[in-house]
This record gives sequence, structure tokens and C-alpha cells, in this order.
Amino acid sequence: MSYGNSLRARIAEPGTTPLIGVYDMYSASVAAGHYDAMFVSGFGFAASYYGLPDIGFIAWPDMLGFVQRLRGAFPRHHLLVDIDDGYVDPEVACHVVEGLERIGASGVILEDQKRPRRCGHADGKLVLPLAEYLEKLEMVLATRKDLVVVARTDATDEADILRRAEALAATDADVVLVDGVRSVEWIRRIREVVGRKPLLFNQIAGGKSPRLSLTELTELGIDVAIYSTPCLFAAHEAMDAALTELKLADGRLPATEEADQVGVAESTRLLAKNISRHHDVPTARQRVDA
Repeated sequence: MSYGNSLRARIAEPGTTPLIGVYDMYSASVAAGHYDAMFVSGFGFAASYYGLPDIGFIAWPDMLGFVQRLRGAFPRHHLLVDIDDGYVDPEVACHVVEGLERIGASGVILEDQKRPRRCGHADGKLVLPLAEYLEKLEMVLATRKDLVVVARTDATDEADILRRAEALAATDADVVLVDGVRSVEWIRRIREVVGRKPLLFNQIAGGKSPRLSLTELTELGIDVAIYSTPCLFAAHEAMDAALTELKLADGRLPATEEADQVGVAESTRLLAKNISRHHDVPTARQRVDA
């Protein structure tokens, strides 16, 4: 089964499928121990790779390179990739989709924002005319083979949200995402206009959407949930705390056995798994490390 069809089958299962946002290979290595589906977050990648906010700095070759490394390390995980607006041009969007499918991505999210773009939970978002976005979306849909395509709108006007959600649901896109949904009531309204089409909900700490459990999302008819930044924000908090403690300790590292902290051995074991996933029989070194 192709990666796209594998994710498509997973989405069709009962309940809400969670995808965890990863921003580099290390965060993906940690996430892989807990979940079998990852979301390649534009917010996280812009922060990690460029040290910049998610406002349109990502270059598509960089994103393809990252996804290629992810697929190499995680041959059996679902990988849903944020490609923003398809990097502006419809032909570029199609080229990126072809490349991602060859690499082994499971799916992509294509949004209807126009430049300058913003994080989906930020103020000041602008959207393309619906007809222009639908033309780009249809080109992408005609280009993909089995890749899952999520059609995303960033509309903020209430009437426009429903109009666009209904229009996206009428396409051959596999899933619809309305980003920045502000209430449970609006989830219900969007679910109604989308009909039987699978619906995706984006949860981000400090964002505009309510914090909901997978059980609650399932009850609301949500088929997919992406968690864009739990790894990124947890790393931010942990690094800041660790460096504050290091400064207070006059540069003396804590004993890992006393502080219950990750050390060289634990980190090496984590990363070694990214090699062993490709081999049915572990190497002698991996048997020793295990």
C-alpha cells in the first residue's frame, strides 16, 4: 500500500487520528516513540531551520530535504506535510507535490492564504479569491497520484468560512481544514456544511481554537487532529529551564541519575532506532546497546 493510501485508510478508521508536529530530526525521533503519525509543521520548521516566524520564509527545497530525511529514518510512520500556499505559484505547488510523493510523504496541506502569509492562528490573515485557490487546488489534485491532500482555508469572515468550507468539501480533496476555529459551536457549523468529507482540526498552544481531547473531537465529528507545536514549545521551555539551572549552578552539570535527566546513553539509544528501523536483524552493536 502507498504512503498516501495508508494514511487515507487510517483516517477512515473510527475516532480522531492524531498527528504530532515535529520540527527537526531529534523531535521526530522522540515523537516516533509515542505516535505513529507526524505532522511536518511549517511553524516548527521555520523556527528550527531558519530561526524565523512562520510568515513565508520557507523555501520548498529545504522542506523537501527535511521530509526526505524523515522518511529515511521513519519508513513506517505517516507524514503529513505543511506546504503553506504551495510556495505561491501553482506550477511550483505541483512540482513540490510530485517531489514529496516520490520521497514518500503521506499527504500535504495546501492553504488559501495570499502573501504576506501568517500562522493560521495569527491576526491579519489574507486569503486568495476562492476561484483562484480552487484552480491551484485542482492542479495539485490532478498532479498527485495517491497522496492525501488537505484543502485548508484561513478565512476569518464568518460567511466566507462556511462558503469556502462547503466549496472545498465539493472538490476531490481528501480532507478539509478550517484553521483558527474559535469555538465548539463553529466546529459544529463547519462539520454540517462539509457533509461527509473528513474534517481536520489544528490544535496549537496559545492559539485561537479551544483545547479539546481526542474523545471530544471524535464526538464533534473530527476525523484528524494535528498538534503543530507540542515538541517545539516543550523544547523551548526545557532548554530555558536547563540553562537557567546551569547558570545558577555556576556551570556545573547536574548528575543525570540524580536529576532524572537524559544523558549520552539515552540519547544514543534514541537515535540508534533511526538506523535499526530499516533492518529486520539488529547489528552486533545494536544488540550490545539494547
